[in-house]
This record gives sequence, C-alpha cells and structure tokens, in this order.
Amino acid sequence: MLMRTDPFRELDRLTQQVFGTPARPAVMPMDAWREGDEFFVEFDLPGIDADSLDLDVERNVVTVRASRPELDEGRTMIAAERTRGVFSRQLFLGENLDTDRIRAEYRNGVLRLAIPVAEQAKPRKIEIARDSERQAISA
Repeated sequence: MLMRTDPFRELDRLTQQVFGTPARPAVMPMDAWREGDEFFVEFDLPGIDADSLDLDVERNVVTVRASRPELDEGRTMIAAERTRGVFSRQLFLGENLDTDRIRAEYRNGVLRLAIPVAEQAKPRKIEIARDSERQAISA
C-alpha cells in the first residue's frame, strides 16, 4: 500500500484540536437562548464525570471547568481526538441577568444553566400622571 505523507498534516490536526474550526469548535460547544424571563445556556460535555465539573460566578463572568482523565499510557492509541486534562470556558453575561439565582443541571453529557433576567431589566409599565381638572384663575 502506498501512503502519501504530508509533514504539515499532523500540525494541522493538532491546531484544529486546540483551536477548533467554525464547523467543529474545540471544547465545550454551547447554545444560548432566551425564553420569557430566563436565559439558557447548554454546554456539550460528553463523557465528563459530573464530579469533575466546576461552575464559578464572579460578578457577571461564569466559568465552567471540566476534566477528562489522561489516557492510560499502556494503551496504543489509533486515534486520540478528545480533549484530555482540565479545560474551561468563560461566559460573559450582561448586567441584565441575575447571577445570584443561576440554576445548573448536568444530564446526558449536557450542562444546562438557567439564568433569570434581573427584576430591574424586566419590562414594566410606567403610569403617566395627568392633570385632573384645570382650575380657572380669577383676576
């Protein structure tokens, strides 16, 4: 069998693993959307043990950390494309979200955050004051 070698192929593969591509992000791809008075974010973390997840909030920055154990050195790997070790992602939230009431759940390899919209950011009606009756000025 004839194999063609490309000296840059391995470098290109490693670069795509670390930085990702538009079609395939490197680590923790996410979706974010708003439903009513809540903002939702889902991170894909397949194969991650729930005990290795860490979620921190500082002001309006949410940091998600996860870890996947290193490979067994006794194994001869044919392909090793999944991220190993500790990796993280930061999400910068707007001031209109209530970071004190974030809820998180991890199910089937997906970490879901539910972040309520802050009360001061919710739309509200403002009553307009009206003159009741005009009084005549006597001269």
